Amino acid sequence: MRSISTCLSRFIKPGLTAVLFALPGLVKAQDVFKEFPDLFTVPESYVVKYVKQAPVIDGNIEDAIWQQAKWTKDFQDIEGRLKPRPPLQTNVKMLWDDSCLYVAARIKDPHVWATLKHHDDIVYHDNDFELFIDPNNSTHKYFEIEVNALNTIFDLFLTKPYRNNGAAVTGWDTHGLRSAVKVQGTLNDPSDTDQGWTVEMAIPFKAIAGGFNRAVIKDGTLWRINFSRVEYDTKVQNGKYVKLKDNAGHDLPEHNWVWSNQGLINMHYPERWGYLLFSDHKADDVKFEMPYAEEQKKYLWLVYYKQKQWYKDHHEYHTSLKDLGIEDNITVTGNTNGLKLEATPHQFIAYISDAKTNVTYTIDQDGLVQLQIIPKTP
Repeated sequence: MRSISTCLSRFIKPGLTAVLFALPGLVKAQDVFKEFPDLFTVPESYVVKYVKQAPVIDGNIEDAIWQQAKWTKDFQDIEGRLKPRPPLQTNVKMLWDDSCLYVAARIKDPHVWATLKHHDDIVYHDNDFELFIDPNNSTHKYFEIEVNALNTIFDLFLTKPYRNNGAAVTGWDTHGLRSAVKVQGTLNDPSDTDQGWTVEMAIPFKAIAGGFNRAVIKDGTLWRINFSRVEYDTKVQNGKYVKLKDNAGHDLPEHNWVWSNQGLINMHYPERWGYLLFSDHKADDVKFEMPYAEEQKKYLWLVYYKQKQWYKDHHEYHTSLKDLGIEDNITVTGNTNGLKLEATPHQFIAYISDAKTNVTYTIDQDGLVQLQIIPKTP
C-alpha cells in the first residue's frame, strides 16, 4: 500500500487538497483494505539465481558459489510494524539448479544452544530456523522444515492451515534433503560468547513438488516462501542455558523473527508469505514485479477475512458482498473486474473475474485459492 499513500502525501498541502478528489479511485481502493491494515502490507520478494555448480552442503556459507547470491534484508518481528526490530540479525540467501533449491542462513547469536537430537522432535522448543514453502500458491498442501543448532530436522506437510482445521502430517519427510550446521563459537557453552550459527540446505524439488501435481521448475516459476527464527530468552543455571519462566512456572513466549512479516503471530497464513521468483538470468538483471493475478487475489482475501469476522460475530456466513462493505465491480491495476459471492450459512465461495479475459480466481471458506477458466456466456 506504500506507493499510493506515498504519492498522495506529496500533494497534501494547503490549497492542493482538491487533488484528492481528482483521484477517487485511488482513495477508494486504499480505503477498502483499511479494516485489516497489517494483513495487506506488500510481502517481501526474492529473485533466486540459477547455478550450474551446486554448493557443498557443509554449513560453510562463505564458499564461492554462495557469493553469487544476495542476502535478504534483516529479519523483522513477525507482527511487522507493531513490534520493534529484533536485536539479533538473521538473513537468508538462495540458489537453484535443475534438482534443488539451496538455502543458506546466517543467525547471529551470542549464546548458541540446542538440546533436541532426534528427527521429528518438536524442534521449535529449541531456538531454531524454519522455512515454509507453498509451491502452488494456493495456501493448501504446503511444507515446513525446521532445524536447530544440532542439525536436528523436524519436517511436516500441511494439508491446509490450522485456522481451517488443517492436519499436520509429521510422518512426511523431505526425501533427499541435505542439511548442515556450523556454529561460530561453542555449542551449549555459556562460559564464552559466540558469534552465531549458519545453516545450509539442499531441498530436492521432487520432494516438495511431486505426485500428481508435480511442478516443473523453470525460469519465471513463482512460489510463496517464508523463513522464521524462533528465539527464547534464557539464563545460565548450573552451567546450562535455561529458558526464562513466568510466575506460574511456564516458559516465557518465544520471539518470532521472520523474513516477510505476517502481520500477526501466526506463520500459518501462507497468503502473507514472501514471493520467490526463479530466474535463469543473472539475478541482478531480473526485478520482481507484483503479478496482476496477485493484485486480483487481494480482493478475494478481503472477502475471506470479512466473512470470517462475520462468522465469528453471527455464527454464519453472509450472502451479500454489499452488506460486507465490498463493491462487486472494481478496478485492478487499470482492469475492470467483477466480484461475486455464493454462500450458505456454513460455506462460501467468492469469484473475481477479469472482464476482458474472463480469467477467474476463487476462494472458499477454507482459504483455498484456485484458478478457473469460465467460458463467456454467448
